[in-house]
Formats: sequence, structure tokens, C-alpha cells
Amino acid sequence: MTSTLPSSITGQLTPVSRRIRERLENAGVPFLANDNIADHLNEGELEQLEIEVAGKVRELLRSLVIDIDNDHNTEETAERVARMYLHEVFKGRYHEQPKIASFPNVKKLDEIYTVGPISVRSACSHHLVPILGNCWIGIKPGERVIGLSKFSRVADWVFSRPHIQEEAVMILADEIERLCEPQGLAILVKAQHYCMKWRGVKEPQTSMVNSIVRGDFRHDPSLKAEFFELVKQQESLLIN
Repeated sequence: MTSTLPSSITGQLTPVSRRIRERLENAGVPFLANDNIADHLNEGELEQLEIEVAGKVRELLRSLVIDIDNDHNTEETAERVARMYLHEVFKGRYHEQPKIASFPNVKKLDEIYTVGPISVRSACSHHLVPILGNCWIGIKPGERVIGLSKFSRVADWVFSRPHIQEEAVMILADEIERLCEPQGLAILVKAQHYCMKWRGVKEPQTSMVNSIVRGDFRHDPSLKAEFFELVKQQESLLIN
């Protein structure tokens, strides 16, 4: 049976997640767990999506046989979870990148420097449980530089998505290269994964360490060694 409702009303009745997904598919834009889709959200859709997600979480709680109608502890859990996903732990998917200003490297600085440890918080895309750790960023400046605090803002934005750690580091490297076009870039991340700590093998002390090196750090072994030595020194200062 063909709908007799005007297309404008039919569109309003279509779940906002479906409208967004169809828009992305029609544009050939990927929307994997660790992709950012902020540029493809229309005004007001994030608020609509929050309402839709809350409804889905409410049904999940009911499927878990939790009496959300009478349990004072879970009465507004669905709304809290929806806000948390869209505006906090997964904000890197739905919000635009923070404004990052870059400046000319007037003094032609070409010595490397490191920033860290930067706290990073993410979620395992396999189980949606936390990944918590630290990140160090090494830079050999190019023609432009960004402020030190901006590295933290970009790292937080990138990691606030469902991830596997290996891909998170690559995405962060891509963003930093785009922002300041360094001659060399090195990133090291050490994190604990609650998919191993909280469930599964339940190994509370296990952590994952991975790194990426680009430009001069990849081609000059001495620069790479200097970066890792600086990270080691920063870690020792934290311990002492």
C-alpha cells in the first residue's frame, strides 16, 4: 500500500539514524566506528539522535529484564547513556574537530620536542568497554607549529570513538600531520584495555604499547632513538 502522507511528514517519521545513514551511503562516505560524521549531520539531528538512542537503550535495559519503570537507580539511565555516547565517550564521531590554530615557524625551529603524557580515553570497538592510557607525541617542526595544549585536544577528539588502538594511533598521526605538516612525527601510546581487564581472560596488569613514526623519525634512526629516550625520561619523572 502506497503512503498518502506528504514526503515532508514521511521524512519526519523516518528514524533520524536511518536518514543520516542513507545520506552517508548516497554520498559514498564511510561511517565505520572510528569515523567522524559531523560534517554530514544537519542542524538539530544530533538532538534527535540523542532521543532515538535513549529509546534504544531503554529497550536494551528491558531486554536485560531490568524494571526501569520502578527501579529508581535506572529510571533515567537511558537518557544518561545516550548523552554520554553522543557528547562524551564517542564525541569524536559526532562533533567537529576542536578549532586548532597554527602559526608560522618564524624561528625555523628544527629540533625535536615531545609532548606527554597525554591522557587518552577510548572504547574497544569489539565490546564497547574502556581503553585508558597515555600518549606521547614527538615533533620535528616544519613550516608551521601548533600550541602544546592543542595536541591534547586533538588526541581527546580522535580517541573519543570506538577504536582498536592500532588504528587510533594512525588516525591521530594523520590529523597532526594535516594540522602542522611537521618534518617528522612520532607517537607512542600505552593503554590498558578493559576487554582484557574486566572480562575474558581478566588480566588486570596487561597493557598494549604501540607506536608510529613518520618523516624524519622514520628515516633517521638517531631521531627515533632520541624520541623514545625522551619518553623514557618523562616516564621516570612520573614514577619518581
